[in-house]
Amino acid sequence: MSLQKIHLRKLLQLFDAADGKRRALLRADIRDEMASAAGAEKNGGDFYAPFWSDAKQHMGGASDLKLTTAARIELNKGRERLYPELRDGFLLWWNKKRRWINEPFEPLEVKIGIHHPIPELGTTVKIENLIGLKVGGHSNRIIYPYFSEVPTLTPTTARLGLWLMSEGIKAFPPEDHRILDVIRGESFSSKTTPMRGNEKIHFLSKYSAILEEREKLKKEY
Repeated sequence: MSLQKIHLRKLLQLFDAADGKRRALLRADIRDEMASAAGAEKNGGDFYAPFWSDAKQHMGGASDLKLTTAARIELNKGRERLYPELRDGFLLWWNKKRRWINEPFEPLEVKIGIHHPIPELGTTVKIENLIGLKVGGHSNRIIYPYFSEVPTLTPTTARLGLWLMSEGIKAFPPEDHRILDVIRGESFSSKTTPMRGNEKIHFLSKYSAILEEREKLKKEY
C-alpha cells in the first residue's frame, strides 16, 4: 500500500479507521516502503483477489461461491476466518438484490478500471477490479468492492468513494456505480447516498491529512 499510488478501498479504509488502526496501517506502509528500498521481495499476491474472482464467476452462473470458497480454504488455511465472512456477506447482498430485481443479470464483456490522478496532491488512486453487470438488458451496475473487516464503511465515506468513481469512470454514468461493503453485504449508490456538492473538498482534505500524518510517522524510522 503506497499512499502515492493507492487502491481506493485502502484509502476509504484509512478515511474511516480509528486513530490507532490508521497509525498501524501507515506504519506498516512505511516499513514496506523501507523494505522495498532495501531490495526485499514482496509477500504473496492480493489476499482478496481469488475470492473476488470467485464472486464474479458466481454472478455469471459459472460456479457456486460456497463451493469455491471451501476449495480456497482447503488450499490455504490462512483464509479460514475471513473468506467465510466475505462469502456470507456477498451472498446476503447478492441474493437480496436478485429478489428485489426480478430481472436477469449477465456480466458485461468489458474490462473496467482506471488509475485516476489527483493533481492537487501529486498522487494516483487505483479504481480496479470492478464487476460490471447488465440488468434486464436495459441498465448496468458497476460494482467496486470494499473488503476491510475494520472499519465498517460509512455512508459519508462511501459518498467520497462514489464521487471519485464518477470522476474517473466516464464510460458509465454515476447512477450505475456501486460500492459494496462485502463483509456487511451492504451496497452504496448515488441514490442511497446522494452527492452534496462538497465531496471533492472533503476527499482532498482527508487524503491530505493522511499524507501529512504519514510523513510525521516516517520521522520515527
